[in-house]
Amino acid sequence: MNKPVIWVHGDCLSPHNPALQEYPDAPAIWVWDDALLEEWQLSLKRIAFIYECLLELPVIIRRGDVAEEILAFAKENNATKVATAESPSPRFESICQQIERSIDLEIFELEPFFDYDGYIDLKRFSRYWKVAEKYVFD
Repeated sequence: MNKPVIWVHGDCLSPHNPALQEYPDAPAIWVWDDALLEEWQLSLKRIAFIYECLLELPVIIRRGDVAEEILAFAKENNATKVATAESPSPRFESICQQIERSIDLEIFELEPFFDYDGYIDLKRFSRYWKVAEKYVFD
């Protein structure tokens, strides 16, 4: 039986997340990534923005090691797989590998906001937007 849980992450904080769209009745989780929070030193303003986005989504919010929390959530919900949206984040691939050691993982493609093959510093939205606006409003 196909019984998924949804992993919502920072690169698809949208009700149009393809995993949420595909499995609208599946339980969903967001995990505040302790390692990433420590490494990136996110501002309180950015954390509040993310939290406000989460309040509009049907997610359970946890904090800790992302893969461990997702796997625990999947076990609690007797899930047979984890579904999520793709991400360009360097941590995404590592987290996916950890999840796939224990359970099936389905990754949905996202429609890119704009076409760009260069490097963008994803630690700050303003740096991302400075590059993106050149393509979006061209």
